[in-house]
Amino acid sequence: MRYLSLILLTSLLSSCITASHPSRSGSGGTSLARDYWGHRPGPQGFHTVIIDAGHGGRDSGAVSRHTGDYEKHLALDTAKRLAAKLRGQFLTVFIRSGDSFVDLDDRVAMASRQGGAILLSLHYNSSSSSSVRGPETYYWRVDSHGLATRIQRGLESVIPAKSGNLGLRRRRLRLTRNPQIPCVLVEFGYLSNAGEARLCADPAHRDRLASAVANAIRAQAQQGDAGTGPKPPPLNQPLSRPTDPAGT
Repeated sequence: MRYLSLILLTSLLSSCITASHPSRSGSGGTSLARDYWGHRPGPQGFHTVIIDAGHGGRDSGAVSRHTGDYEKHLALDTAKRLAAKLRGQFLTVFIRSGDSFVDLDDRVAMASRQGGAILLSLHYNSSSSSSVRGPETYYWRVDSHGLATRIQRGLESVIPAKSGNLGLRRRRLRLTRNPQIPCVLVEFGYLSNAGEARLCADPAHRDRLASAVANAIRAQAQQGDAGTGPKPPPLNQPLSRPTDPAGT
């Protein structure tokens, strides 16, 4: 796929945001304007999906002692698989399209520059306990709950709940609280668990994960929050900062 580079920040950044074709307006949809709090219904009718492959460059993310895989490589591979599955239906925009480092706050700024868009940040997890496994989907904004619910349901169809899914989680992270557009952070599985690490090392499995997320995006664009259950209450919490206590 040929990508059109969109330079959104200064030349000091080591990577750029890239898109699959020229931007289209999402003004005909719902909850697509940039918004500080996101206390509104979930997005519908959007055409732009910003894909953030977690970590990159000097930040490897989790490293599996079972397979030797780096989170940054698995995340980028999954991001590219997701973009391929959305091709022709959505404008897909990468925060990074190669092995480069982008600061978390710069990722937020890049995403918030886009209108009529949603943001997905893709990750693979790790734990001090080798028994922990399963996908998790994180959100904070009210307008991100429906999409997060759809994604988690899709992941649980790929990895049944009996395998240890940890479910939907509301957490104030820089990539769930700070963007001014609907945003979700996905943890596809634990590289610290031997069985799941080997599963995530399989390209066919990563392709199934990408398909589950793509299907959730299509459903959200078509149906909005319909069928995703009651919305969570609004929470007027400050922006997430690197100095925040862990887990807040």
